[in-house]
Amino acid sequence: MMTKGLALLLAFLHLQTTSITGQLHPELYSNFNGSVDDRGICTCSVVLPDTSFPVQKVESLEITAHDLTQRFEKELTKVKEYTKTMQLFEQKLLNLSIKVQVMEETSISYNKLDFELLKLEVSEMQKLVTALKSNFDGSSVIIDQLELEIRNMTLLVEELESLDKNNILAIRREIVALKNRLKECEESRGQNNTHPFIPPGSCGHGGVENISKPFVVRINWRGSGYKYGAWGRDYTPQEPAKTLYWEAPLNTDGRYLEYYRLYNTLDDLLLYRLAKENRVRLGDGSGMVVYNNFMYFNYYGTRDMAKLDLNSNTVTLRRALPDAAFNNRFSYAGVNWQDMDFAVDESGLWVVYSTEASTGNIVISKINDTSLEVLNTWHTLQYKPSVSNTFIVCGVLYAIRPMNTRKEEIFYYYDTNTRKEGRISIIIEKMLETIQSVNYHPLDQKLYVYNDAYLLTYDLTYQKESEHP
Repeated sequence: MMTKGLALLLAFLHLQTTSITGQLHPELYSNFNGSVDDRGICTCSVVLPDTSFPVQKVESLEITAHDLTQRFEKELTKVKEYTKTMQLFEQKLLNLSIKVQVMEETSISYNKLDFELLKLEVSEMQKLVTALKSNFDGSSVIIDQLELEIRNMTLLVEELESLDKNNILAIRREIVALKNRLKECEESRGQNNTHPFIPPGSCGHGGVENISKPFVVRINWRGSGYKYGAWGRDYTPQEPAKTLYWEAPLNTDGRYLEYYRLYNTLDDLLLYRLAKENRVRLGDGSGMVVYNNFMYFNYYGTRDMAKLDLNSNTVTLRRALPDAAFNNRFSYAGVNWQDMDFAVDESGLWVVYSTEASTGNIVISKINDTSLEVLNTWHTLQYKPSVSNTFIVCGVLYAIRPMNTRKEEIFYYYDTNTRKEGRISIIIEKMLETIQSVNYHPLDQKLYVYNDAYLLTYDLTYQKESEHP
């Protein structure tokens, strides 16, 4: 009797050979003589061409095929997901392209919120493509191309925001129209302005009475990271029609004056065009001013006053300011490195500073703009580090202090004509928390304010001459 395992094996071989040729192969299967032992069990010997059947190889092949199937299905699922994501990106890019094209080609004015929404959409797409790139195995040419398109879209939106000509010009047109309507209304009703008319450059008034709300001109050309600096308009008494504007954001350390720009008109400044950019690498702090085509500032790391020719961009003169504190000894509140604050009024050039002898109180000196000699000096009782900034109108110094993050107060004055000082209260609204510099221009009677990277202007109104404090 054959064993059960042997019988199964012979049957398997029989089926295999039959399925291949339709008949039994003698070389694979033959009859053999056997014998019966004492217990009646039949035994025989069978010789096969192969000593063993490759069962393990078959099982290994089946496992490999199963693994390959699973991996294929997984990769196929990823491809489907990537395809959907790509289609989504294509649609988003198309929508953004249409929005940007409309903003470029139409005359509609757009505000900051429009640009922020565009930036948010582009930012979300950037995050998605970054995640897609990190999870993708293999060639990423399409993803790289998509990432490049998103980067180009980001640059285009930023450029549109910085060169938003339509928005700036539309706002200016609206302001001019409103002013004209107000003027016509006053004339038609026969009403007189409650504030006296002061001719440009005149001091026929009783001092500053009030200040307008801020007018936001634009952000400085170097961007929001350059929070410290100054700006203004050159005052040249011999050329009252001159409209040279200057802009001097400090480096991000809030101290070093390295670059400044000049614009021949306000329109050029508004639109960031036709700027003359110079490098000076000498200024210390944001107390600079421009007078008669020269920039005056504190020379870096010294108590020297410096005079810079704007035509040649060269320092033509340096002179020490006697006893002046420097190197951030007595700067303004919340603004470092402004130990010297230059100012211009109807009569010429001034400098506001402190000395050790004055124990930090404000000292005012009238300066000869040609030789930088001190012509006269006044000592006040106002402590300089408690003041956020100052400006001078018709020989009267006005000091400002912060009230909160949105308001400042003109709270103190010193009249160099009478040596009289006292308290006043005129509220100034500001756009952002810190005012870095204030410059007065006698002809247009405006304050040019640098407020946390933004350029602002304010209009001043005056008391009648008999009402001087």
